[in-house]
Amino acid sequence: MSDQSEPLRLDKYLWSVRLYKTRSNASDACRAGKVKMGEQTLKASHVVRVGEKYELSIEQLHKVVEVKALLHNRVSAKLVTDYMTDLTPVEEYERIQMVRQYGFERRDRGAGRPTKRDRRVIDELKYK
Repeated sequence: MSDQSEPLRLDKYLWSVRLYKTRSNASDACRAGKVKMGEQTLKASHVVRVGEKYELSIEQLHKVVEVKALLHNRVSAKLVTDYMTDLTPVEEYERIQMVRQYGFERRDRGAGRPTKRDRRVIDELKYK
């Protein structure tokens, strides 16, 4: 572990605990408003503190994580649990599994564009 008194940027933390593949992906997610603390959208330069809870939107998954400890370098996947607690509800993982299993976005060839009603049903299944 590195010096704990040194401030740690949010994008670097998210990359270090393997929530994003690259640090620039983590910065882009912050810039796009996909990383929040409560109702507040966070910038990549936000200083991470132990005990803070972040809500992340990674593709269709809405993940909730809590900071257990600070780290300044990327760690192996086995060690991530020492630095982060995953508070994401089990229902969220089940929803994502169902989406992957049934492939809601696949349409039969020649079916044409979805109607407005079809699109609303698809959006309700995907995002609620």
